[in-house]
Amino acid sequence: MTIAEKLKNAKGYQADFIGPEFKVPFPRLSESQKAEIAFLKGSKQDYLLHYQNYSVVQNKKRKFPFFTAANIDGALFKELSRKDSWRLDPRINRNHQWGAELYKAKKSDFDKGHMTKREDVQWGATPKEARMGAELTFFYTNAVPQVSNLNRQIWQSLETYILKKETVKRGMKINLFTGPVLEDGDPVFKTAVKGNQKIKIPTLFWKVIYFRRDNDDKLYKLGFLMGQEALLLKNDIVFPRDRSRNIFMEFPMSETYQVKMSTIEEFTKLEFPPAYELYKKTEATPLQKIVDRVQAKNVLGEETDGPDYEIEGLVL
Repeated sequence: MTIAEKLKNAKGYQADFIGPEFKVPFPRLSESQKAEIAFLKGSKQDYLLHYQNYSVVQNKKRKFPFFTAANIDGALFKELSRKDSWRLDPRINRNHQWGAELYKAKKSDFDKGHMTKREDVQWGATPKEARMGAELTFFYTNAVPQVSNLNRQIWQSLETYILKKETVKRGMKINLFTGPVLEDGDPVFKTAVKGNQKIKIPTLFWKVIYFRRDNDDKLYKLGFLMGQEALLLKNDIVFPRDRSRNIFMEFPMSETYQVKMSTIEEFTKLEFPPAYELYKKTEATPLQKIVDRVQAKNVLGEETDGPDYEIEGLVL
């Protein structure tokens, strides 16, 4: 089966995946964001890029996804070997997506950071179905530049914890939204690519999980935020931003943090579907303090299967 055929047959994100009474539609974009949607070729209405078990909404201006939306079935997860083969998506305009030219450019000391993790959608009734899910994560529409210290360690630890230590272990079904914060004031990449001298690199990333618990009939949600600006600056990848024009400032590096959903909505300008929010802290936290504490540490070491601690609110 060709890639075109696989894309045509791909079952993208399903809002009723957790159950018909627990529908979780796509987050709503703001009016200004709607003007930056990358539509499918030949259409002024269709914009959902469906892959196997997940979907993407692409920003044509920044050439990165607004967000990805994945269905994860822990009971049908399959362990498979990894095989990388990154591609452009032929269904949208070439000028609406970055390709290899960004990730091979001078000073591009960053990874193709999966938004929807390969293993998250590596599930199905058969290994063949699971492999198609994994294969179709290797599209540039599902990638955003991430410094390796973030992508291969802190970010990966959170992803692995969600998948392996909770979803697979418990045989759960969850919906997972992931994306970068596409801020107008994001720092500029030091290398011009194809004449573009003002490529802005996202510094914050978020994840929002929807799930059910065994002991009740409620739908829950959790949000996480993580940053990489300090690493981008340390590795000399971007120019320092003009800090007099936005809320961001230099800050000490910290860990991944669970944050209130209202914080993610304020950063992303997206509106997420309602659900019971599991967030224990009651005091308000200024956005700048949140930015301070979610920056990834500049650490080196062996990859792990995730944090040894239990992420607040995710223990079911």
